[in-house]
Amino acid sequence: MILYMLLINAAGLLIMLWDKRLAVKKRWRVPEMTLFLVALLGGAVGEIFGMYLFSHKTLHKEFTIGLPLILFLQVALYVTLQPA
Repeated sequence: MILYMLLINAAGLLIMLWDKRLAVKKRWRVPEMTLFLVALLGGAVGEIFGMYLFSHKTLHKEFTIGLPLILFLQVALYVTLQPA
C-alpha cells in the first residue's frame, strides 16, 4: 500500500510537470479527466504539490477546489474504514 501511494503520487506530480511543459510549448495537452483520474486513484497529494510547485492549473477552480476535495474525501474514507 505504501509503495502504491508513493508511485501514484509521483505519477501525479510528474503528470502535472508534463502537462505544464506541454502548455508552455503550446502542444497537445493531457486531458483534464486524466488528471482527475490519477487524483482519484490516490495521486491527489502529488498533483496538489505539482500544481503549486509548477504554477500549473492554479487559476482553475475545478483544480484548486477539486483536488483538495478529492484528497479530503479519500482521507475521510480511509479513516472511516479503519478497524476500531
